[in-house]
Parts: sequence; structure tokens; C-alpha cells
Amino acid sequence: MTTTNQQPDWAFIINPVAGAGIALEVEKELQKQLKQRDIAAEIVFTARKGHASELAKELANSNYKYIVAVGGDGTFNEMASELVKHPQCTMGHIPAGTGNDFAQIIGLPAKFDDSYWDIFFEAKTHKLDVGRCNGKLFFNGMGLGFDAQVAAENYSPTGEVKQGGKGKYIWHILKNLLFFKEQKMQITTDNQNTTELCFMQTVAIGRRFAGDFFITPEAYADDNLLDVCLVKKLNLFQRLSILLKVPKGTHITNPNVHYYKTPELIVETDKKVPFHLDGELFFDTRFEIDILQEKPSIIFNSSGNNFFSKAK
Repeated sequence: MTTTNQQPDWAFIINPVAGAGIALEVEKELQKQLKQRDIAAEIVFTARKGHASELAKELANSNYKYIVAVGGDGTFNEMASELVKHPQCTMGHIPAGTGNDFAQIIGLPAKFDDSYWDIFFEAKTHKLDVGRCNGKLFFNGMGLGFDAQVAAENYSPTGEVKQGGKGKYIWHILKNLLFFKEQKMQITTDNQNTTELCFMQTVAIGRRFAGDFFITPEAYADDNLLDVCLVKKLNLFQRLSILLKVPKGTHITNPNVHYYKTPELIVETDKKVPFHLDGELFFDTRFEIDILQEKPSIIFNSSGNNFFSKAK
């Protein structure tokens, strides 16, 4: 980490491998923008998985006011999971990954272009809901069932994303559309217990997943509620039919989809199953899910199509 004679307000955590080089291209433009605006800033780079959290802690303890992740959803999750412990800091995110689903919550595009630098450096802020599952945090959403199985097959046993790119990922989607077996899940919410054979279950703060899929299209990231989209057991035709509707969010009217809002829920399965938090893969049998009471502040586009109800 470099040092300056005067403590700057801004710090940027850049994941150099995010987006297969996109983050480094953004970093070049960031340097130009900082110079043009005469803004002093600290710029640091991640070197390994989990490093963004370590850097965020160090920067927060060094009294930086704005700490910004430049990378994908995973980089932001690592940084933000640490910064929720430091309410004096304001979080920021410049999307530079592959999917960039979280960016839409704060009114930014998946591809950050030059027209957004002025908006970003206005540094308007809003309080953000944060989801929690078994003590781990998520800022966009978590998934059980079909999409978690796809994610599991896209990871190696050591936890790294397998090589093969988008084509391999699509293959895993198609294979599981044909062969995925619904999982029995016991769900407790509002003192009610139900048991369902679930094709998939998404619990979300945001709306968009995997770039083009609006699984929870009615979610707001500041309403103190989790949006839950539970898809029941489906035959192949029903799976294809619902999948085609998800990009427009019209699947939630299907009778095999149970869509609701809740501040907390518990999900239990008979055996360990994969689940993802903002795309990061884990395994468990019991999932205690709720929202943090303390809300962090984040830079957002107040005039854009953000997912904040109270900032309209």
C-alpha cells in the first residue's frame, strides 16, 4: 500500500483479474479521472481470494471515507462484508467483472462507461439492505436448488472457477434443465412451516442474477425485506416455459412459483446441498436467513434506474 503526505478521502480496491482484464482497463481510466478532478486517492490491488476483505479492513482503520471495489460481484462482496463493521466508511462499487449483477441495485450499468464518472464522484449515498445466511453476508442474493447446482458444477474441488468460459456455463444450465432433481426443503417463516419439493429457491436483496435473469423482479434494496422466489417441482416443459419468462420477470405469476417478501426465514434440507451467496459457492443443510439491522451507506446513481424505493 502506498502512502501520501496528506490523508486522502478516497481508496480503491481493484481486482486485477476481474472481467478477464476489464478491471485493469477501468483502472487506467480511473487514474485519468482522479487527475482531472484533482482527487488524491489510494489504489490497492487484490492478490488472492479474500484479499479484498483484508485490504478493506486496513483502509477502514486508516480512516478513509470512501472505499470502492473495482471488480465483479465477488470482489464487492468481500470488501463490503468487512466494511459493514465500519459504519464511518461509505462503500462504492465500479462494476468491472463478468456478470456485475449488484451494480444495477445502485443504478449503474453492467459495463461502466465514461458517462458515469460524473455521477459516481457526486458521491450521493443511500442506506443498503444486507442479507445474511448462516453468518455470511450477501448484497444481491442467494440461491438454492437448480442455480446453485449449476454453480457447483462450474467450480473445481479447490473452489476455483473451471476453465471453459460462457459456453461451459451454458452447458451446465442445459444439462441441469434436463436432469436436475428437485430437492425437499422445509421452510419456516412467520411461524409457519411448509415442506416443498423445490426446483430452485432464491432469496434476494436485488433483482438480477447471471446478467439477464430477473428472478426477484419486485425487490427493493431498502425495504427491510427479503424477496423470495420459490419454484416448485416442474416437468421439462414447465422448466423451459418458466426459464423463458425469467428475463422479463413475468414468471412470478406462474402457479408453480411462490413469490413473497419476509424479513427472515429458515430453510432445511435432508442432506448437504450447494448454495451460493452473490455467486460464491458453499454447502450446508440448514440456512438461517435474515437482514442486518445496521445498514451501510453506499454511493448510488440517484437519477438512474436504481432498486431503492425510498430514494425515488
